[in-house]
Amino acid sequence: MKRSAWPMMNLYGSFSRLAAESQSVVGLRMLKAFQGGPDWPMEARLMVEEKAKAAMDAQTLLFTSLITGTAATAPTRAVALYRRRVNANRRRLSRDI
Repeated sequence: MKRSAWPMMNLYGSFSRLAAESQSVVGLRMLKAFQGGPDWPMEARLMVEEKAKAAMDAQTLLFTSLITGTAATAPTRAVALYRRRVNANRRRLSRDI
């Protein structure tokens, strides 16, 4: 990630991109739900499992950052973790359309 004199602005920008990317994944999942099909129940279960795993991974990342003395970078790293997961879902769901 590029360093800036305004680290909070970078964090806000990352949060904003995460929000937009998340909405695109929600739209893709809604489209898949409306289309129905035999794989939709699996997608619904996967969605819940992925959210729980991402939350646990973010907690681990934040805790590790506190323990190692790098707490200042924890929010940026947590947002990056979620963005990677969201983008992986977007790519996977886009293939199915």
